[in-house]
Amino acid sequence: MKSTGVTRRIDELGRIVIPKEIRRNLGIRDGETLEIYTSEEGIFLQKHSILHNYAEIGTKLCEIISSVLNIEIILTDREKVISSTHNNHIIGKNIPPEFIKLIDGRETLNSEFEMAVNIDTEQIKGYFNICPIISSIDSLGLVIIVNNKPNNMQDIAKLIAKIMAEKLDIY
Repeated sequence: MKSTGVTRRIDELGRIVIPKEIRRNLGIRDGETLEIYTSEEGIFLQKHSILHNYAEIGTKLCEIISSVLNIEIILTDREKVISSTHNNHIIGKNIPPEFIKLIDGRETLNSEFEMAVNIDTEQIKGYFNICPIISSIDSLGLVIIVNNKPNNMQDIAKLIAKIMAEKLDIY
C-alpha cells in the first residue's frame, strides 16, 4: 500500500476528511459512495459502483443482443469499462474524458460518421451510439454500441440502458 504522508484527526463524530488532492487523483467526486473494508492492517476505502454488482447480468444481455445484431456493446460505470462483447482486454480500463462528460450531462451520442476513440491504449473505430444509464438516483454509466455501418442503434442502446437502470432501481 502506498503511503501519502498525510495525517488527519478524527472528529467527535468519527469523521475524517480525505484530502482534495487524494480525491482528485482517485477520481472521487462529491456525493459518491465509498465502500469500507477492514483488516488487521487497517481500514481501506474503495469507490463503490452499483453497476459492478450487475456487470454479469449486463454482459449476458449485451452478448445476446450483440450476437443477433453483430455489433459491439460496451458497458461502463462512471470511470471504467465493466463489460465488452468484443474487447475483453479493455475491461477495467478508464474511459476517455468525453465519455465522462456524456455521463455527467446525461447526454446521448449518435455518430453519423466513423469515429476513433481511445480506451487506454486500445483504439476503437466505428459508428458510435451512446446512451447514459440513468437510475432514479444518478447517471451511473454508459451503454456504448459500436457498429461498422452507419446504422442508427440508438433505440437498442436506450433499451439496454433502461433495462440496466430498472435493475438498479430495484436494488
